[in-house]
Amino acid sequence: MFALVDCNSFYVSCERVFRPDLKKSPVVVLSNNDGCIISRSDEAKAIGIPMGAPLFKIKDLIKEHNVAVFSSNYALYGDLSDRVMKTLASVVPDIEIYSIDEAFLDLNDYEDNLEELGHSLRNKVKQYTGIPVGIGIAPTKTLAKLANRIAKKNNGISVIYPDTITEVLKNFPIEDVWGIGRRISVHLKNRNIDTAEEFTQQPEEWIRKQFGITGLRIYRELKGIPCIELEETGLDKKSICTTRSFGKLQTDYASVLEALSNHAASCAEKLRRQHCCAGSMYVFIQTNRFRKQDEQYRPAFFIKLPEASNNTGTIIQYAEQALKQIFKTGYKYNKCGITVMDIVPENVVQLNCFESKPRDKWHALEETIDKLNLKMGKKTLRHAIEGFKNDWKLRNENMSPNYTTKWNEILEIDLRLNANHKFQITKNKSQNSKEIPISHKFYPS
Repeated sequence: MFALVDCNSFYVSCERVFRPDLKKSPVVVLSNNDGCIISRSDEAKAIGIPMGAPLFKIKDLIKEHNVAVFSSNYALYGDLSDRVMKTLASVVPDIEIYSIDEAFLDLNDYEDNLEELGHSLRNKVKQYTGIPVGIGIAPTKTLAKLANRIAKKNNGISVIYPDTITEVLKNFPIEDVWGIGRRISVHLKNRNIDTAEEFTQQPEEWIRKQFGITGLRIYRELKGIPCIELEETGLDKKSICTTRSFGKLQTDYASVLEALSNHAASCAEKLRRQHCCAGSMYVFIQTNRFRKQDEQYRPAFFIKLPEASNNTGTIIQYAEQALKQIFKTGYKYNKCGITVMDIVPENVVQLNCFESKPRDKWHALEETIDKLNLKMGKKTLRHAIEGFKNDWKLRNENMSPNYTTKWNEILEIDLRLNANHKFQITKNKSQNSKEIPISHKFYPS
C-alpha cells in the first residue's frame, strides 16, 4: 500500500501558520514579481478568485472582500516543507518527496489500521508544523493520487482497498487521473471513455498500442497492480536552471549582467551542494511578449566549457561571454536566465592539461564562502560583478517575514495577557502587534 500526503493550499497554509488571525479569511499568494495567483484559500475560491488570474484584473474583488495578499516567500515555504517531510519520515521512513508539498509513503509494513495511521500522520504534521494535509492511501501510487483527491472532500483521509477499487473508479473523471494529460483525455473521450473505470475495461493490447508503456502502467496501476515504485529521493539533478523576471523592464547591459551573474552564482552554489560540475551552459534574455507595443527579442546562446566546473567565477565568466554575444541595445528586457548542463560528479571531471588555475585553492575558497554565507546570511560574501544595485530584483511588495530562517524576523510573543485577555503577537521588532485568542494553539517547531 502507498500513501500520498498533500499539503492543503500549501503556500497559503504556510502564511497562516504565523497569521492565525487569517484562519477564516480569504488569502492568496502571488507568483514571482507579484504577477498571478498561484495559491488560494478555500475562502478565496468561494468568492470567485480563479487560479492563475493576474493580480491587476481582480483588484476590485480583492478590495471588496478584504482578501489578504502575499508575495511568494520561497525561503519560508521551503523551510516548512522540509519540516513536513522530516515529520513524515519520522513515522514512515520509506518516503519519496514528489514536490514541495507532496510525498509518497511506502506502507507495506503498515497493513493494519490504515485509516488510524492516516489520522495519526495528519495530526502529527499539523501539531509539529501547523500545516494541514490530506492523505490518500491505496494499493498503487496512481490510486493513491486518486484517493488523495477524494480525501480533500472526506475529512482529509481516504483509503482505497483492493476490493473497493471498481466502485471508486466508476464516477472518477478520466481527465483527473494522474498521468492522463489533456491530449490523451480528449482522445479517450472521443471514444466515449469518460471515467477511470471505462478506461480499465479496455483491452490491454489496445492501451499499449495507443499510449505505449506509460499508458499501460497507468492502466495496470488503476487495476491495483503496482508498476511505479517509490523513487529514491535526493538524486542529483541532470541540469540546473535559475531564471527570474525583472522587477521592472531593463534596457542597459550592466543591470542585465548583474542579474545574470547572480543567477550564475546560484547555479554554481547548487552544483557544489550536490558535489557536481557542469560542462556546458545555456544563457537567454527576453523581452515581454505580452507588451505588443514593444519590439520583441528572445535570443539564447549555448557554451561548452573547456572543463566541467562548479567554480562561481568560472560560471559567471562564461555567462558574461554568452551575454555579450546576444545582448542588443534598444530592447526592453523583462527576464534572463541560465541553465547549466552536462553535469557530472566533481570527482570524475576530465582535467584540462592547459588549465592554469590552482584547482585546490579555488575549491577551498568557494567552500569557505559557502560556509560563511550559510552562517552569516545569503550573499554576505559575493563576487563584485554580482553587485548591490538590485534594481532588477523581483517585486515583492507583500512579502511576509522569514519567520524561520532569519533571526531578526523571528516571531516574538508577549505571553502576558492584555486588557482583552489575549496574547500579543509581534511578527518582528519593526512591525505592529496583533492579538490572538488565548485558546489558539501555536505549533511552529
